[in-house]
Amino acid sequence: MKNTNPQNIIERFVADARAAFAGDLVGVYLHGSAAMGCYNPGVSDLDFIVVVRESPSDAARRAFMDAVALLDAEAPGKGIEMSVVTARVCNPFVYPTPFELHYSRMHAAWYARDPGDYVEKMRGADADLAAHFTVIRGRGLCLCGAPIDAVFGPVPEADYIDSIREDVSNAEAEIADNPVYLTLNLARVLAYLRDGRVLSKREGGAWALKNLPEAYHPLIRAALDAYGGIGRMDFDPELARRYARDMLARLARR
Repeated sequence: MKNTNPQNIIERFVADARAAFAGDLVGVYLHGSAAMGCYNPGVSDLDFIVVVRESPSDAARRAFMDAVALLDAEAPGKGIEMSVVTARVCNPFVYPTPFELHYSRMHAAWYARDPGDYVEKMRGADADLAAHFTVIRGRGLCLCGAPIDAVFGPVPEADYIDSIREDVSNAEAEIADNPVYLTLNLARVLAYLRDGRVLSKREGGAWALKNLPEAYHPLIRAALDAYGGIGRMDFDPELARRYARDMLARLARR
């Protein structure tokens, strides 16, 4: 049964991190829509960064993942997305950022099928963490542990820009399959490159309605409505591809 109370999921996630990592836990930090005031339990995920002092043992990874998988099964919308990182890659910031463990719902089947294999192999480096850390520093929430400014060093602008550009680099090919995310994310990337503003997807859509050609407004409004939980997104795939192509060209000029 889905738990539609995000605060309950958040509190249990923090408790699970404390139980799994104990004295090695530096802190748990919330970013994304839930931190920026636009979380929608129907379509959003809950985004966490867990910071630890040292690389966790496989036993600690497994204990935490067992708890996260159970919690994700209850979570609404897109569930839980989280990464575990060590404090030494947060300050000074390392790019692309090494991570000790990662999970999102797209990996649920792999973990259920072979948790040992998952725990062993789910580590590496992730360029997306530059964007996540930037949001944490600007608008994130410390759920437990050390304050944000004490844990996360500045993210160089070049690294942040590379991260957000990479996230939308295949937008023209992918927007028909993921229209809400890419329509709004392209807008907020351009907003940052033009105005230096770190926006949520909802804020990015609002910015786009003020700054982009009216021909794209039906697509943007449809994405905002769907993101806000007003039904599924009804859109013209060709308009979406044209929008993505135009936005990528605009991004290339910045």
